[in-house]
Amino acid sequence: MKDTAMKYPVDMSIKPEVTGFFDEDTNTISYVVKDPNSNACAVVDSVLDLDYAAGRTAYEHADRIIDFIRDNDLDLKLQIETHVHADHLSAAPYIQEKLGGKIAIGKNIAIVQDVFGKVFNEGTEFQRDGSQFDILFEDGDTYEIGTMKGFAMHTPGHTPACMTHVIGDAAFVGDTLFMPDMGSARADFPGGDAGQLYDSVQKILALPDDMRLFMCHDYAPGGREIMWETTVKEEKENNIHFGHGTSKEEFIRMRQERDAQLDMPRLIIPSIQVNMRAGEFPPPDEKGDVFLKVPINKL
Repeated sequence: MKDTAMKYPVDMSIKPEVTGFFDEDTNTISYVVKDPNSNACAVVDSVLDLDYAAGRTAYEHADRIIDFIRDNDLDLKLQIETHVHADHLSAAPYIQEKLGGKIAIGKNIAIVQDVFGKVFNEGTEFQRDGSQFDILFEDGDTYEIGTMKGFAMHTPGHTPACMTHVIGDAAFVGDTLFMPDMGSARADFPGGDAGQLYDSVQKILALPDDMRLFMCHDYAPGGREIMWETTVKEEKENNIHFGHGTSKEEFIRMRQERDAQLDMPRLIIPSIQVNMRAGEFPPPDEKGDVFLKVPINKL
């Protein structure tokens, strides 16, 4: 580990206690990441329940996380959003109201806000500087969760703001990478780029072979059980998009052809409007009612 410690600004011998919470409706995995030497913890990629057809929100998934933290007498220090999710809504403000924990995302959230501020015709009152979040990470920034040190690694391609968070011997990759039998994320959203995604995955695969990798989603291809933890070594050897020496050119061609056949995520319209606001809904009208917009022929 000596060489690794020189290369990366964290102690990779520390093994955080990671507990996953699977949301069946959105196939999302949220995490509580606990410092093994204290009661400090972080939450990664929380989920707010949404009945889209009824326009109703609920807190079952978030309450499971809150109950776990309370039952184990943990101290929530940080809530990490790996990127602006297009397939589920963040519950970070709700969890913060109950337990605290600063809400953090990559600094390039400003790019996402600028793009989708125009898509959703948000007007000048919508700030496009990331100020809705408590912390904006830049590439290489470090932070502490109790005695653990983490660092943020910019891994764009799926979105401009995607970041992989390395905490001890665990890395939370967001949607950049999936389990080996699922491959990689799409790169066709506004601001996405297949070439950048390829380069970002190479950064992740350059981490130590025994680094634990935690996925944000799993869709159980072939009917296998839901899985969300793998290693750099397993990804390098078995990932269907990267595990056999795929060149950048081959990957870009494959990713573009594949993305052209994919439907938009079911919750993309509400998710982006809420998540680019750090999990808050748009401000209510003069009657106190809250609305989301549906752009026509834009996405």
